[in-house]
Amino acid sequence: MTRARPDVVAFDVNETLLDLAPVRARLVEAGQPADLLRTVFARTLLTGFAATVTGTWCSFRDAFDAALAQESDLSPAARADVVAAFGELAPHPDVEPALRRLVEAGVRVVTLSHGSPGVAEAALERGGITPLVSATLSSEAIRAWKPAREVYLWAAGSCGVAPDRLALVAAHGWDVLGAQRAGLTGAWFPRGERSYPTVYEAPHVQAGDLAGAIDALLALPA
Repeated sequence: MTRARPDVVAFDVNETLLDLAPVRARLVEAGQPADLLRTVFARTLLTGFAATVTGTWCSFRDAFDAALAQESDLSPAARADVVAAFGELAPHPDVEPALRRLVEAGVRVVTLSHGSPGVAEAALERGGITPLVSATLSSEAIRAWKPAREVYLWAAGSCGVAPDRLALVAAHGWDVLGAQRAGLTGAWFPRGERSYPTVYEAPHVQAGDLAGAIDALLALPA
């Protein structure tokens, strides 16, 4: 099926748009190795995915705290201090020009996260790019985590477009796969992941960086 140029582009938030460096720094300040963040972040996702699949739910904040408790000996107060660093995140340097290019092309931009409400908003404000984003969507509103199909369909409904007119840009293969299985156009580029998982169906759009992914989406037929 030929994909059409999207009317709206949704962006994953953590890692895709926002640099998690402040959280990593807070872990180091607490006496933990810097690479613990990758392990804890992965376990956080596992916790949330499992909750969604089994018909239960937990917030990103609580899942991240539970993952920290599993992977470190930090006290509850120290873990809370690390979690608080999510409030200090800022966009990667390539984000502002990518979002601006979409807006100038007449494409609406939204964010789509299963993270805690307020994190994306604060980071966008910190990066000075709030005016480029028409909505910040957190699936906490429907108590589900991506890549559940319902999250992407809810996002399309919230944006007032059919699923095939919404694209999802993410640096996580599982997120792109979930979006595509729900009928969205998926766009993947490497940030934390070096390559797209070969066990998944190929992404509709794949590029070497964020700018390339945006160029490819805009090049799709109207």
